Amino acid sequence: MIHQLRIYEIFERNKAAFHARFRDHAMRIMARYGFHIVATWETKSAGRTEFAYILAWPDIGTKTAGWTALLADPEWVEIKRVTVAEHGDLVGAIEDRLMTLTNYSPKL
Repeated sequence: MIHQLRIYEIFERNKAAFHARFRDHAMRIMARYGFHIVATWETKSAGRTEFAYILAWPDIGTKTAGWTALLADPEWVEIKRVTVAEHGDLVGAIEDRLMTLTNYSPKL
């Protein structure tokens, strides 16, 4: 099992639109491709608002296939196009980290 930490810079001016898109569309479409969202957070760091979430994957191959499928999904591509046209860019910088549990970590 591996975990993936994703951190998105989001903007106060259209934060509600970002959350609506993630909640109402991204999570549903991600589920089609085997994404298991462990938890989501909103945080502030270095003067910016961030959205962070952790994904659980059985292995790297499944993670890679899931992301490839999501990014090519016609419904997701269209939702992103429409929301950007209506609200502007909803995401700035993206951080992506793979995390492997240490042998002394409490089990998830």
